[in-house]
This record gives sequence, structure tokens and C-alpha cells, in this order.
Amino acid sequence: MKKLVYILSFLLVSSLAFAQPATQMIKVMVAPDHEDWTYKIGEKVTFSVTVLKWGNPLKNTKITYQIGPERFETKKDSAVLKDGVIKLDGGTMTTSGFLRCTVIAKVDGKEYRNLATAAFEPEKIQPAVEMPSDFNEFWNKAKANLAKVPMDAKMTLLPERCTETVNVYHLNLQNYKEGGTTRLYGILCVPKKEGKYPALLRVPGAGVRPYAGDVRTAEKGVITLEIGIHGVPVTMDLGVYTDLGAAALSGYWAYNLDNRDQYYYKKVFMGCVRANDFLVSLPQFDGTNLAVAGGSQGGALSIITAALDSRVKWAAPTYPAMSDMVGYLKGRAGGWPHIFDKNNPHHNTEAKIKTAAYYDVVNFAKNLKVPCIYSMGFNDETCPPTSMWAAYNSISSPKELKLYQETGHWTFPEENEVIQNWLLDKLIKK
Repeated sequence: MKKLVYILSFLLVSSLAFAQPATQMIKVMVAPDHEDWTYKIGEKVTFSVTVLKWGNPLKNTKITYQIGPERFETKKDSAVLKDGVIKLDGGTMTTSGFLRCTVIAKVDGKEYRNLATAAFEPEKIQPAVEMPSDFNEFWNKAKANLAKVPMDAKMTLLPERCTETVNVYHLNLQNYKEGGTTRLYGILCVPKKEGKYPALLRVPGAGVRPYAGDVRTAEKGVITLEIGIHGVPVTMDLGVYTDLGAAALSGYWAYNLDNRDQYYYKKVFMGCVRANDFLVSLPQFDGTNLAVAGGSQGGALSIITAALDSRVKWAAPTYPAMSDMVGYLKGRAGGWPHIFDKNNPHHNTEAKIKTAAYYDVVNFAKNLKVPCIYSMGFNDETCPPTSMWAAYNSISSPKELKLYQETGHWTFPEENEVIQNWLLDKLIKK
């Protein structure tokens, strides 16, 4: 029973970032009039809106709507859907990007919301961020400093999480930070059967939480390591992480943003490399096959880790955050954590803009040399598609793009299956 409680609670926490929105009684359906939601620059888009109850159009429903570039919606209006259906003139775009229609229907005093986003030649989107002249030098120096820090690995078996075929450990490593050391924690899953195995590093989405580890993939014959980034154990009670997220780690993504050497994410990026140091040191590792995968912040870390560490052979980023973050300063949507949007004028300083360029996914994407599978949707309000395309268009290595236009900051089960099968196909040679 104790083991079952552990599994259920951790699966719940770890699935939140990828879960589909809950189904509601009233459904607001919004869609552009092109099947693939994609248009030529200057081509007009029409958005169809349908409000459903029990699967049928709900008559005389009042809606309010906004239409405009993502995160810059400009046209605001309202309408009554006499027959539960309406078509809205969305206009067009004169540059590559994304045009979004957001609709709110009010039924019996409750609001129901949905949106759809039309793409205008997104393959032409170019990043706003520029690569610093000493970008590679900066990160090579950071890796050299990390290499001087002993790994000091500590593995604690978690019997309640082990299965018949997999041993599960709480892993504790020493990591580098400017002016000292910190610790890196994660959940390591190793096949019990004697042999040599490929390895997969799973990097986390934003937030502060415990982790369950990727036991399922380990049962298929892959060593897996799921890490946290905050230098705290990842097996504590959920309430501990809630408190940390509300206090000491609140807004961690902006800590020391005015100093490229002390910015919070420097130890995070080095922690991902340190995690790989450990994986390749394992006697069970096959010596060759190493991949990295994650979504949102983890999507960013997937690209960054693969670009920083030549030992990585494949990357699977899903809706990557931290992409083209200064887009807002050029009048378009930038990537999470939206440091430079209109709500954060205090971040718009020369020092912070300069630091952000060293940590922007776009600049790592330019250095990516390994194959990747890149997955995203058009309706993502957390990681705007403009920012994600700026990173995708910067990748010159072999890449596969999997579009799920309707998705926001979540994934379909079918999407997860495609990504998982791609990883297994690369890691486990048939």
C-alpha cells in the first residue's frame, strides 16, 4: 500500500505539466478556416466559433473576443451567437508570425474560454536575440570549471519504488556554481539485469516539485535519470516544495539576471552536464547512446544540454521555454518566463538584456549538432509559438518537427507516444 501511494502521488505531480485541460460542460470551439491553421503573409483568416452544450450548438450565446498577434491582442468586440455559431474576420499579418483569436462565452453566469492561433509563414521567423561574441568561450569556461569539481555521487536505494526489473535510487551529486559548489538531486532508474544499456536524461519543466523517475522507460532497457534543478532533494513531502516555490524559490528565473556569472540558470545548465557526467560513468552505460528530453523549461534544457555536451546523441524538446526572450523588445511575443514583457519594465536594463542572451535557447540551438524531434502547438500561451519557431528555425542539425496545432501548454497522449517511440528507436537499436 505504501508503494502504491508513492507511485500514485508522484505520477499525479509529474503529469501536471503535460495534462490536457479538463473537459467542461460548455465547450467553446475556435478554429481558423485552413485545415493546417497556416497562411501566407497577407492572406486573410476567418475564425469560426461554436459554443456547444451536450454536443449541440447553444443558441443566443453572448461572447466577447480578442484578435491580434499572440500576447498583443488588439481587436476587441462582442457578439451574440443566434444559432450557436459565428464566423469572425481575423484579418491578416504583414510579417511572419501568429495571429490569435481568444473567445469567452458567458453561460449561466460562468465564463468558458478557448482560443485558436493562425500561423503566417512561421518558417520565416528570425530570432530577435543576438549571439554574444564570446558566447562559446563563456560556456566552455563554465564547463572547464565544472570539471574541476568532484562528482561525489551518493546513491540511496528506494525499495518502495523498485520493480521486478528496475532498481530506483535517489541520486545526490556535487555541482558547480559561481564561487562554490551546490548539490544536484534526481531519481535514477537502472535495469537490474546485468548488461550494458543506453541512457536518457529527463530534464524538468518549471516549478518546484518532487520527482518519480522514469521507471517505465527503464523497464524497456534504458538507464533513466530525472533531475531537479534547485539543489534540494526530490523525495520530500509535496508541501515542502509548495512552501519553497512560494518563498525562497519564488521567481527563481529572474535571480541575479543582471550578472551573467551569477544568474540562477548557470548552475542549472551545469547541473545538466553534471548529470551526464554521472550517467556516462555508470558501469551499466553502453558507452555511446545518450539522449535528453523534456518539456517547457525542460524543452529548453534539452536543447541547451545537447548543445553544451557532445556526449548527447539525440534531443527531444517539447514546447521549449526561454526561447527568444527579448522578442518583446522588438514588438512581438518572447519566450517564457516573459522577463521582458510589459509587466516587467524593471527588467528592461542593459545588464539584464545582455545576460539573457547568454542563456537564450536560440543561441544554443545555433550550436546544436545532433538530431532532434521538436514538438509544439500553436495555442501555447506559456511558450508563444513565435518564440519556439525562432529557436526551431535556428537549428541546422537534422530535425523532425511534430506539430499539434490545437495544443496549448500541454500534450496529447498520442504526441507523447510519438516522442517516446522516437527516443526508444534511437536508443535501443533494433
